[in-house]
Amino acid sequence: MIQPTVRTLCRIAVFGFLLFCLPTAVTSGAAMPDSFYLPEIKTDHPALSDVDIVIDVGHGGIDSGTFYGDILEKDINLSIAKRTYELLRQQGYLVLMNRIDDYALSGENLWLRSKSRHIKDLAQRAHMANEVNPKLVISLHVNAAKRPSTRGAIILHQKDERSKALASSLQNKLNAYYGIEHDPVYGRTYYLLKYSKAPTVIVEVGFLTNAEDRALLTSSEGQQALAVKVAEGVVAYLKEQEKGSQP
Repeated sequence: MIQPTVRTLCRIAVFGFLLFCLPTAVTSGAAMPDSFYLPEIKTDHPALSDVDIVIDVGHGGIDSGTFYGDILEKDINLSIAKRTYELLRQQGYLVLMNRIDDYALSGENLWLRSKSRHIKDLAQRAHMANEVNPKLVISLHVNAAKRPSTRGAIILHQKDERSKALASSLQNKLNAYYGIEHDPVYGRTYYLLKYSKAPTVIVEVGFLTNAEDRALLTSSEGQQALAVKVAEGVVAYLKEQEKGSQP
Protein backbone atom coordinates (compact mmCIF):
# COMPACT_ATOMS: atom_id res chain seq x y z
CA MET A 1 0.00 0.00 0.00
CA ILE A 2 1.34 3.43 -0.93
CA GLN A 3 1.34 5.76 2.06
CA PRO A 4 0.78 9.52 1.52
CA THR A 5 3.67 11.75 2.51
CA VAL A 6 3.40 14.68 4.87
CA ARG A 7 4.32 16.97 1.96
CA THR A 8 1.37 15.63 -0.05
CA LEU A 9 -1.03 16.09 2.84
CA CYS A 10 0.18 19.61 3.50
CA ARG A 11 -0.04 20.52 -0.18
CA ILE A 12 -3.64 19.37 -0.32
CA ALA A 13 -4.97 20.62 2.98
CA VAL A 14 -2.87 23.75 3.41
CA PHE A 15 -3.81 25.01 -0.05
CA GLY A 16 -7.42 25.41 1.01
CA PHE A 17 -6.40 26.74 4.40
CA LEU A 18 -4.08 29.42 3.00
CA LEU A 19 -6.61 30.71 0.52
CA PHE A 20 -9.39 30.96 3.07
CA CYS A 21 -7.92 31.28 6.55
CA LEU A 22 -4.48 32.89 6.61
CA PRO A 23 -5.36 36.21 4.93
CA THR A 24 -7.83 36.91 7.77
CA ALA A 25 -5.23 36.28 10.47
CA VAL A 26 -7.38 36.01 13.18
CA THR A 27 -22.60 7.04 -0.70
CA SER A 28 -21.54 4.31 1.29
CA GLY A 29 -18.69 1.78 0.85
CA ALA A 30 -17.77 -1.74 1.86
CA ALA A 31 -16.75 -2.09 5.48
CA MET A 32 -12.96 -2.17 5.65
CA PRO A 33 -10.52 -1.57 8.53
CA ASP A 34 -9.57 2.02 9.23
CA SER A 35 -5.94 1.07 8.71
CA PHE A 36 -6.71 0.23 5.07
CA TYR A 37 -8.70 3.30 4.08
CA LEU A 38 -7.28 5.84 6.51
CA PRO A 39 -3.53 5.39 7.09
CA GLU A 40 -2.20 7.13 10.17
CA ILE A 41 0.00 10.01 9.04
CA LYS A 42 0.60 12.71 11.64
CA THR A 43 2.04 16.18 11.19
CA ASP A 44 2.57 19.20 13.42
CA HIS A 45 2.31 21.65 10.53
CA PRO A 46 0.82 24.85 12.04
CA ALA A 47 -1.83 25.18 9.32
CA LEU A 48 -3.23 21.79 10.30
CA SER A 49 -3.62 22.48 14.01
CA ASP A 50 -6.37 24.17 16.00
CA VAL A 51 -8.93 23.94 13.19
CA ASP A 52 -12.45 24.31 14.57
CA ILE A 53 -14.52 23.24 11.59
CA VAL A 54 -13.96 21.30 8.40
CA ILE A 55 -16.51 21.95 5.66
CA ASP A 56 -16.67 18.94 3.36
CA VAL A 57 -17.95 20.27 0.03
CA GLY A 58 -19.91 17.43 -1.55
CA HIS A 59 -19.03 16.06 -5.02
CA GLY A 60 -17.02 18.07 -7.59
CA GLY A 61 -15.32 17.63 -10.95
CA ILE A 62 -16.62 14.64 -12.86
CA ASP A 63 -19.03 13.89 -10.00
CA SER A 64 -21.90 16.36 -10.31
CA GLY A 65 -24.04 14.84 -7.58
CA THR A 66 -27.77 15.06 -8.16
CA PHE A 67 -29.05 17.39 -10.85
CA TYR A 68 -32.18 18.99 -12.27
CA GLY A 69 -31.78 19.94 -15.91
CA ASP A 70 -28.53 21.88 -16.03
CA ILE A 71 -28.59 22.64 -12.29
CA LEU A 72 -25.83 20.63 -10.62
CA GLU A 73 -25.58 19.77 -6.94
CA LYS A 74 -21.80 20.22 -6.86
CA ASP A 75 -22.13 23.91 -7.75
CA ILE A 76 -24.78 24.57 -5.10
CA ASN A 77 -22.71 22.76 -2.47
CA LEU A 78 -19.67 24.93 -3.22
CA SER A 79 -21.60 28.20 -3.18
CA ILE A 80 -23.31 27.48 0.15
CA ALA A 81 -20.02 26.18 1.59
CA LYS A 82 -18.20 29.42 0.75
CA ARG A 83 -20.98 31.46 2.32
CA THR A 84 -21.01 29.26 5.43
CA TYR A 85 -17.23 29.50 5.65
CA GLU A 86 -17.34 33.30 5.59
CA LEU A 87 -20.06 33.49 8.25
CA LEU A 88 -18.13 31.22 10.60
CA ARG A 89 -14.84 32.98 9.93
CA GLN A 90 -16.43 36.32 10.82
CA GLN A 91 -17.23 34.87 14.25
CA GLY A 92 -13.61 33.99 14.86
CA TYR A 93 -13.59 30.27 14.01
CA LEU A 94 -10.78 28.62 12.08
CA VAL A 95 -12.43 26.86 9.17
CA LEU A 96 -11.05 24.59 6.45
CA MET A 97 -12.81 23.75 3.18
CA ASN A 98 -11.62 20.61 1.42
CA ARG A 99 -12.70 21.87 -2.01
CA ILE A 100 -12.55 25.49 -3.17
CA ASP A 101 -13.27 24.96 -6.87
CA ASP A 102 -14.81 22.42 -9.24
CA TYR A 103 -12.61 19.35 -8.93
CA ALA A 104 -12.88 15.80 -7.59
CA LEU A 105 -10.91 14.90 -4.48
CA SER A 106 -10.30 11.44 -5.90
CA GLY A 107 -7.60 13.02 -8.06
CA GLU A 108 -5.64 13.95 -4.91
CA ASN A 109 -5.83 10.42 -3.49
CA LEU A 110 -2.53 8.83 -4.51
CA TRP A 111 -2.35 6.40 -1.59
CA LEU A 112 -5.40 4.14 -1.93
CA ARG A 113 -5.11 1.21 -4.33
CA SER A 114 -8.70 1.11 -5.52
CA LYS A 115 -10.20 1.13 -9.00
CA SER A 116 -13.25 2.94 -7.67
CA ARG A 117 -13.05 6.71 -8.17
CA HIS A 118 -15.98 7.08 -5.79
CA ILE A 119 -14.27 5.20 -2.95
CA LYS A 120 -11.02 7.12 -3.51
CA ASP A 121 -12.94 10.39 -3.29
CA LEU A 122 -14.71 9.44 -0.06
CA ALA A 123 -11.52 8.01 1.46
CA GLN A 124 -9.66 11.25 0.73
CA ARG A 125 -12.38 13.32 2.41
CA ALA A 126 -12.32 11.19 5.57
CA HIS A 127 -8.53 11.01 5.69
CA MET A 128 -8.08 14.77 5.32
CA ALA A 129 -10.64 15.42 8.08
CA ASN A 130 -8.91 12.96 10.40
CA GLU A 131 -5.49 14.46 9.69
CA VAL A 132 -6.70 17.94 10.60
CA ASN A 133 -8.57 16.68 13.69
CA PRO A 134 -11.17 19.48 13.90
CA LYS A 135 -13.86 19.97 16.51
CA LEU A 136 -16.46 18.98 13.93
CA VAL A 137 -17.08 18.21 10.26
CA ILE A 138 -20.12 19.27 8.23
CA SER A 139 -20.60 17.75 4.80
CA LEU A 140 -22.82 19.87 2.57
CA HIS A 141 -25.12 18.23 0.03
CA VAL A 142 -28.37 18.68 -1.87
CA ASN A 143 -31.11 16.04 -1.79
CA ALA A 144 -33.46 14.53 -4.37
CA ALA A 145 -36.66 12.52 -4.07
CA LYS A 146 -39.10 10.65 -6.30
CA ARG A 147 -41.97 12.71 -4.93
CA PRO A 148 -41.62 16.37 -5.96
CA SER A 149 -43.60 17.43 -2.89
CA THR A 150 -40.81 16.30 -0.54
CA ARG A 151 -38.87 19.28 0.73
CA GLY A 152 -36.79 20.67 3.58
CA ALA A 153 -33.43 19.88 5.13
CA ILE A 154 -32.39 16.51 6.51
CA ILE A 155 -29.32 15.96 8.69
CA LEU A 156 -27.59 12.59 8.89
CA HIS A 157 -25.42 11.79 11.89
CA GLN A 158 -23.04 9.23 13.34
CA LYS A 159 -23.80 6.97 16.28
CA ASP A 160 -21.62 9.23 18.43
CA GLU A 161 -23.58 11.41 20.87
CA ARG A 162 -21.70 14.55 19.85
CA SER A 163 -22.64 13.96 16.23
CA LYS A 164 -26.27 13.52 17.30
CA ALA A 165 -26.14 16.80 19.21
CA LEU A 166 -24.62 18.59 16.20
CA ALA A 167 -27.30 17.12 13.94
CA SER A 168 -30.08 18.23 16.28
CA SER A 169 -28.70 21.76 16.45
CA LEU A 170 -28.54 22.04 12.67
CA GLN A 171 -31.90 20.35 12.14
CA ASN A 172 -33.62 22.73 14.55
CA LYS A 173 -32.25 25.80 12.77
CA LEU A 174 -33.14 24.55 9.31
CA ASN A 175 -36.56 23.26 10.36
CA ALA A 176 -37.39 26.71 11.69
CA TYR A 177 -36.33 28.27 8.40
CA TYR A 178 -38.33 25.87 6.24
CA GLY A 179 -41.31 25.64 8.59
CA ILE A 180 -41.09 21.85 8.29
CA GLU A 181 -40.44 19.31 11.03
CA HIS A 182 -37.86 16.72 10.02
CA ASP A 183 -35.91 14.58 12.48
CA PRO A 184 -32.19 13.90 12.14
CA VAL A 185 -31.40 10.47 10.66
CA TYR A 186 -28.72 7.97 11.64
CA GLY A 187 -26.56 7.60 8.52
CA ARG A 188 -25.28 4.14 9.31
CA THR A 189 -24.11 3.27 5.79
CA TYR A 190 -22.50 6.57 4.79
CA TYR A 191 -18.74 6.32 4.30
CA LEU A 192 -17.77 9.71 5.75
CA LEU A 193 -19.90 9.14 8.83
CA LYS A 194 -18.33 5.72 9.35
CA TYR A 195 -14.71 6.77 9.02
CA SER A 196 -14.53 10.38 10.19
CA LYS A 197 -13.30 10.48 13.79
CA ALA A 198 -14.52 13.97 14.67
CA PRO A 199 -18.23 14.62 15.27
CA THR A 200 -19.51 14.61 11.69
CA VAL A 201 -22.85 15.20 9.99
CA ILE A 202 -24.12 15.28 6.44
CA VAL A 203 -26.30 18.33 5.82
CA GLU A 204 -28.81 17.79 3.01
CA VAL A 205 -29.81 21.44 2.73
CA GLY A 206 -32.87 20.93 0.55
CA PHE A 207 -34.48 18.97 -2.29
CA LEU A 208 -33.55 19.93 -5.82
CA THR A 209 -36.61 17.99 -7.01
CA ASN A 210 -38.98 20.33 -5.16
CA ALA A 211 -39.85 23.62 -6.88
CA GLU A 212 -39.82 25.72 -3.69
CA ASP A 213 -36.56 24.26 -2.44
CA ARG A 214 -35.03 24.58 -5.88
CA ALA A 215 -35.80 28.30 -5.94
CA LEU A 216 -33.94 28.68 -2.65
CA LEU A 217 -31.03 26.49 -3.66
CA THR A 218 -30.41 28.33 -6.92
CA SER A 219 -30.82 31.94 -5.77
CA SER A 220 -28.18 34.06 -4.08
CA GLU A 221 -30.65 35.07 -1.38
CA GLY A 222 -31.72 31.49 -0.71
CA GLN A 223 -28.17 30.18 -0.57
CA GLN A 224 -27.21 32.93 1.86
CA ALA A 225 -30.22 32.22 4.07
CA LEU A 226 -29.39 28.52 4.18
CA ALA A 227 -25.74 29.27 4.95
CA VAL A 228 -26.85 31.51 7.83
CA LYS A 229 -28.91 28.68 9.34
CA VAL A 230 -26.10 26.16 8.93
CA ALA A 231 -23.65 28.54 10.59
CA GLU A 232 -26.11 29.23 13.40
CA GLY A 233 -26.52 25.51 14.02
CA VAL A 234 -22.76 24.97 14.14
CA VAL A 235 -22.19 27.90 16.51
CA ALA A 236 -25.02 26.82 18.81
CA TYR A 237 -23.50 23.33 19.03
CA LEU A 238 -19.98 24.63 19.75
CA LYS A 239 -21.25 26.94 22.48
CA GLU A 240 -23.13 24.09 24.14
CA GLN A 241 -19.99 21.97 24.02
CA GLU A 242 -18.01 24.79 25.62
CA LYS A 243 -20.56 25.03 28.43
CA GLY A 244 -20.36 21.29 29.04
CA SER A 245 -16.57 21.40 29.27
CA GLN A 246 -16.54 24.13 31.92
CA PRO A 247 -16.00 22.99 35.53
